Amino acid sequence: MSTIHWTESRPRSARWHSESGLPLPRTVVVADDRMRAAVAYRLACEGTALLWRGDFHNARQLLSALDRRVGRTAPGAADTTAETFRLQRRFRAHRARVLGKLLVLLDADHGLDLRRAPDVRPAVAEAYGAFDGPVAVALSELLGVISARQWREKGVYVPALEAPVHPHYGVFAPTRSEYVDLVAQAPLPRGGDVRVAFDLGTGTGVLAAVLARRGVGQVVATDVSARARACARDNVGRLGLTEVVRVTGPELYPEGRADLVVCNPPWIPGRPASDLDLGVYDAGSGMLQGFLSGLAERLEPGGEGWLVLSDLAERLGLRSREQLMTAVESAGLRVVDRLDTRPRHARARDTDDPLHAVRAAEVTSLWRLAVG
Repeated sequence: MSTIHWTESRPRSARWHSESGLPLPRTVVVADDRMRAAVAYRLACEGTALLWRGDFHNARQLLSALDRRVGRTAPGAADTTAETFRLQRRFRAHRARVLGKLLVLLDADHGLDLRRAPDVRPAVAEAYGAFDGPVAVALSELLGVISARQWREKGVYVPALEAPVHPHYGVFAPTRSEYVDLVAQAPLPRGGDVRVAFDLGTGTGVLAAVLARRGVGQVVATDVSARARACARDNVGRLGLTEVVRVTGPELYPEGRADLVVCNPPWIPGRPASDLDLGVYDAGSGMLQGFLSGLAERLEPGGEGWLVLSDLAERLGLRSREQLMTAVESAGLRVVDRLDTRPRHARARDTDDPLHAVRAAEVTSLWRLAVG
């Protein structure tokens, strides 16, 4: 168990928790409303964590001030798109480390004992589970936990379902509806007579729900994450699809064969820095390769595998189209068809983003794959 130590009239300690993989703070000092942003920024850059004991709203203001100071060091465009992406990712990691030095203490009942602090107990309990004592977390992470609960309560409306999906903390939310629309519109194999479908890496369960609503007889949804499996079961229940969709894991493929196998792996090949990165980064393209290499032996005759994948990695220079096609052919597969769509998310319109041109040109595709 990782533990932080500090002195506050006497030596004290608390368990350290970081969902984003921030390192254990070695030096911790107490900070309150008298702390100036310039001093806080210097200490944070030096690696000193600040355990906040002042007003909650003042802590949020200090976090915003630190963010503005970090932003002044943001890199611009480099000589190549790949280098720009690497610099941007390195900067985001640096920003997370600096902002992550402002800490708050949660008690054993998930409460936050600060002036004007909201009741964070329901959100913290849902995200972290039971505590056996006080826990120190970064304020930036706690704000994410609070925001996640609001998303979970309100849900994300999915046009293809004509209903909201409720993402849990730590589960990738279906805010980009274009990839969901592809699965909702692609022609089903076997003339539409799909008795069994697999949804690999189901996350919130949104694609499994779309397949069930399209009339698939039985959908088996898998995920490596226990959080995602709980989230998918919750959404399947909310949508009244428990008789059609079964959620399992942590193996990528379930037992048996299917008429249709759908996989929407993380689109960027790269090492995730934390569990929260697993929805974006696919280390060594492991999930993509696992889907392709296992597909032929899991498909029923006349069945298809649907690979839902953005070409962002190709545009960033992290994977070539030739490498993708070689992986498909090496797995004994062929491309039946490809359906394309363009991004509609806000980042594609952000002209201040050094990667704006790449994001604006991005194409998301549903590759229809068959054996041979």
